[in-house]
Amino acid sequence: MARKAAALHILVKHKEQAEDIIKQLKKGAKFQTLAKKHSTCPSGKKGGDLGEFQKGQMVPQFDKVCFSGETLVPHLVKTKFGWHVVKVLYRT
Repeated sequence: MARKAAALHILVKHKEQAEDIIKQLKKGAKFQTLAKKHSTCPSGKKGGDLGEFQKGQMVPQFDKVCFSGETLVPHLVKTKFGWHVVKVLYRT
């Protein structure tokens, strides 16, 4: 069972905006570029990079995707902070 993960994310207020970002990513847009442009999280300045974190460190909905979702594909996650587009880079 993975105990650490690394991910990128883009935080926005509206589901429609998050879905639009996922469409742009599927057409080849760069995750880091979209994060810098759209993310309301301070990590947006770093291209959405959250670095490496431990299981249980993030809010439950986010944690679930990071530790059970497919890697290297964008996921849509709703938390108390808003809508996240999450790309899990790896798990260890």
